Amino acid sequence: MKLLISVIAMLLLSSFSYSQSGRRAKEIKVPVPAPTPEVSQPTTKSVEPKDEPAVTAEKGQDYACIADGGLARILNTETVNERVLSNKEVDTRVVIKTKPKPGYTREARRLGVQGFVALKALLSSDGKVSRIRVVKGLPFGLTENAIRTACKIEFTPALKDGEKVSQWVVVEYVFRLADSSIFTP
Repeated sequence: MKLLISVIAMLLLSSFSYSQSGRRAKEIKVPVPAPTPEVSQPTTKSVEPKDEPAVTAEKGQDYACIADGGLARILNTETVNERVLSNKEVDTRVVIKTKPKPGYTREARRLGVQGFVALKALLSSDGKVSRIRVVKGLPFGLTENAIRTACKIEFTPALKDGEKVSQWVVVEYVFRLADSSIFTP
C-alpha cells in the first residue's frame, strides 16, 4: 500500500515538473518596408556597370576558374591544345599536393543541408585546374563553394614518356554539419 501511494505521488510530482506553462509563442511580425519610387539618373553622370549575377552550378556543365575567385561557364565542351590521358595511359599519375576544404554557406548551414559534391577536374599539364565538371551537386551554394575550392588544388601533373600531360580526376567534397563551425562563413 505504501509502495502504491509513493509511486502515485512520484508520478503526480513529476508530471508538474514536465508540464508546459500553457503559453503560446508570440507571432513576430516583421514590418515590410514601403517600396521606394525609382528615380531616374541624369544621363550626364557616369553609371557604373551592374554586377553580373552569380553563376549557379548545374550538373553536367563545365566551369572555369576566374582570377577574382568567381566562376565562368564553359560552353565549348572540347579541350583545345591539351593532351588528356586516362590513368591507364600515363606513366606517372597526377599527385595532388594540397586539396583545401570548402566552407558552408550560411543558408545551407541554417537549413541543415548535408551530403557530398562530386566534381571532375581537368588537371592540366601547366599545373593549373583548367576546367571543372559537376557530377553531383548540392543546393544553396555548396556546389559553387566546392568548385571554387577545387580551383585551388595544387598538384604535380601526370607524365607520359617524360612529357607533362593533362588528366581528368574525380574530386569529392563532403559537407557535414558536424565538421562545420558556426563561426566560419
